[in-house]
Amino acid sequence: MPPRKKAAKNDNNKLFVLDTNVLLHDPTSLFRFEEHDICLPMFVLEELDNKKKGMTEVSRNARQASRFLDEIVSDAPHKIEDGIALESSAHKSCTGRLFLQTSFIKHELPQNMELGKADNAILGVVMGMQKLHADRSVILVSKDINMRIKARALGLEAQDYFNDKVLEDTDLLYTGVLQLPDDFWEQHGKDMKSWIHESHTFYQVRGPLCGAMFVNQFVYLEDGVNPFYAVVTEQDDQTALLRTLTDYSHSKNNIWGITARNREQNFVLNLLMNPEIDFVTLLGQAGTGKTLLTLAAGLMQVLETKLYTEIIVTRVTVPVGEDIGFLPGTEEEKMTPWMGALEDNMDVLNKSDEEGGDWGRAATRDLIRSRVKVKSLNFMRGRTFLNKYLIIDEAQNLTPKQMKTLVTRAGPGTKVVCMGNIAQIDTPYLTEGSSGLTYVVDRFKGWEHSGHVTLMRGERSRLADHAGEVL
Repeated sequence: MPPRKKAAKNDNNKLFVLDTNVLLHDPTSLFRFEEHDICLPMFVLEELDNKKKGMTEVSRNARQASRFLDEIVSDAPHKIEDGIALESSAHKSCTGRLFLQTSFIKHELPQNMELGKADNAILGVVMGMQKLHADRSVILVSKDINMRIKARALGLEAQDYFNDKVLEDTDLLYTGVLQLPDDFWEQHGKDMKSWIHESHTFYQVRGPLCGAMFVNQFVYLEDGVNPFYAVVTEQDDQTALLRTLTDYSHSKNNIWGITARNREQNFVLNLLMNPEIDFVTLLGQAGTGKTLLTLAAGLMQVLETKLYTEIIVTRVTVPVGEDIGFLPGTEEEKMTPWMGALEDNMDVLNKSDEEGGDWGRAATRDLIRSRVKVKSLNFMRGRTFLNKYLIIDEAQNLTPKQMKTLVTRAGPGTKVVCMGNIAQIDTPYLTEGSSGLTYVVDRFKGWEHSGHVTLMRGERSRLADHAGEVL
């Protein structure tokens, strides 16, 4: 343990005691506390050892955390109680030290708290460290809400692990859409150049708002008479190049019988049907049309234009209620209960062809089934998809690490579409700010081959819209 000091309390160099769930959530958290020191109670090491067996994400993170600890401890001095430097070639910004619980720490927990329980043992270490180092801020870091509540009830300082959060306030998350001010053309159209190329009109504008735009961001101005919808194709601090959109709300531009019902859906179809866009992220509540539009665009580009060879659909298998246990059958049959949304949307798309009657619909359904493959996330590691249309549904339940594993599966000619609703996260320890979907939306904004749209308006039914507002 670090030597006791008698100097005044120093908040510049804090001592963080990590709970096991922090390491299981992010093994690199060992190197995320910059100049501050961290302490691992012995019970944390015991729990890491218990969690290391298995093929789940938690087990993999437990093994990775143990490997990091092994690398750190292998270079430890003979007097390990003096602390081990965390700085390495890969983590130069980390200048703190790691302390391991090498001896029994005296503490006084309330009598009704079970001493053999891991959470209480860790709280006891925090309490003992606080008494031992009265000159320093000793803080418990845990992803467990109840653990933090118990710590504060005991007069201990506790906080969540924030380092993995992309944004503190998800209201600031990039929406992919920008409403132009009413005086936009007066402010930015003085030296404007415009031309027509391949049925699209291009506008080169100059002004202060250009610096706040991103490439592939949609901009609009609705004055009631001549609404303007465009996408940013080039941008710098002073200028921006805007290109008008294809109007997918018109029946002549329908995609597999589907037309856009609102402004954001039109933006989405412009992204999905653009062969230059390799990565698309869609956010929105249930009923906004994410799955339907994505499937329609996929079928059009697989069966009509033959830009991609097949559609691959995958999602995280997190149950909303009680788990129903193991499922029989092949990989695709096991995934069937999780693909209810896919089945519902396939039925809608299959009804668009009325000319062939029942036999025609049956033949179309069989053709579609042969080109749509359902895959499990568990078997994605190591794969490479060539010329595929990859749909990642319910992506809000993915961690940033899982999202990286999936997106890096894309080979040449593959388009990846991630969609979800960050208000409906079912995975433990994930929040709106730390979800893998939030992570990629923020990291990919402005890249010339990616696009994002947040859909705001539900199109399912008036009942669903009203329920979403009042319930």
